[in-house]
Amino acid sequence: MTFETLARALETDSNADDDINREFLATKHAADIAQFLDEHDADTDWRVLNLLDIGRQAEILGYLDRKQQVALARSAPRARLAAVVSEMDADDRADLFNALTEDEQEALLPALAQAEREDIRRLAAYEDGTAGAIMTSDYAVLSPDLSARQALDTLRREAPDKETIYRAYVVDADRKLLGSVRLQDLILAPFNKQIEAIMERDTRAVRVDEDQESVARKIARYDVVALPVIDTDGRIVGIVTHDDALDVITEEATEDFHKAGSVGDLAESVGRASILMLYRARVFWLVLLVFGNIFSGAGIAHFEDIIAAHMALLFFLPLLIASGGNAGSQASTLTVRAMATGEVQLGHLGHMLGREILVAGLLGLTMAMAIYGIGAWRGGLDIALVVSLAMVVIVLAGSLIGLTLPFVLTRIGLDPATASGPLVTSIADVAGVLIYFGIAQTFLF
Repeated sequence: MTFETLARALETDSNADDDINREFLATKHAADIAQFLDEHDADTDWRVLNLLDIGRQAEILGYLDRKQQVALARSAPRARLAAVVSEMDADDRADLFNALTEDEQEALLPALAQAEREDIRRLAAYEDGTAGAIMTSDYAVLSPDLSARQALDTLRREAPDKETIYRAYVVDADRKLLGSVRLQDLILAPFNKQIEAIMERDTRAVRVDEDQESVARKIARYDVVALPVIDTDGRIVGIVTHDDALDVITEEATEDFHKAGSVGDLAESVGRASILMLYRARVFWLVLLVFGNIFSGAGIAHFEDIIAAHMALLFFLPLLIASGGNAGSQASTLTVRAMATGEVQLGHLGHMLGREILVAGLLGLTMAMAIYGIGAWRGGLDIALVVSLAMVVIVLAGSLIGLTLPFVLTRIGLDPATASGPLVTSIADVAGVLIYFGIAQTFLF
């Protein structure tokens, strides 16, 4: 049986194949089932979910995108929704809760147990984009005075309700973080050895208000399964796991790619987005850049006399302008990536400028040598000199624009990814026109 077979079976109203469908779904990973559900409406999804137990339903729901989760939540009776939500991971539960309207939230909360209500309210209260917004409260804690045997017994009891027990966090009576201990170390330690003697005291923790992208980078840097989250008093309030970090990295990378292409926010994937949504996401920057490129036309109009006297100059205009834009896009892409990974900070601008001047200068000279012969053949030695010199200056200018614009945007509080692609190219185009014809006017008039 395949998912295609399941889809055909669901098109009928018969329940005759429910046992076969249930056996098939039992062999599939929750993520694969979620992908199948994502292609159908809420009613069909509930027909599939109803074949499974509540715990399995909650697991699958956690893999669905937020819009599909909300659609399922709105189409389910309150008691049924509450039963599934109660089984979801704490962080997924809070994310779904935040995606509901205020009326829907108020309708759901009374159907949940008090502990779950308080947990949802606490997790949902943290500002979006922070460690608190992506953390989970399903983590294991141990007291420092427990023995290794007692700690293992504790973890064995708590394991079904915790997102991970590979690392447990050691806290005092006030829940202040003292350290952490790996499950491997507990297994290998003598049974009577105290946790205080086994634990790692230099546990890396993040603040609850720390940016989620910074948290994700730390998880990748330290290669850990999770990082503890602490409040201003040093008390542990949750953990951010590697799978949540991966979601953040994917989300941020997608956002940066969209900004690099001068595309606005998309509420859905490109494949599922409506024509109107795609239009709205792309139209603003395209229209804005159209007006920006008017300056290129104005620059050409300003140099009408030199162009009329040396028509060969027009032959090289697209080549030179494209070279400046390409060099700028390269520089901005490298800079934005370095800033996103934390390799480059605002204070590194001076050092980066010095390096870029040397690199861009060498690139410009290489490209000038490549074009000199064509310039001499097409318009003579004077044109060849102008084109070659313009190539060096335009590539240098484009590279410096591509390098500095991300720093400028970061300084004024904007995302540096906006500096990639069309924006840098448009600015470099205007600069290229002015540089090219300015040099031509100087040497040919």
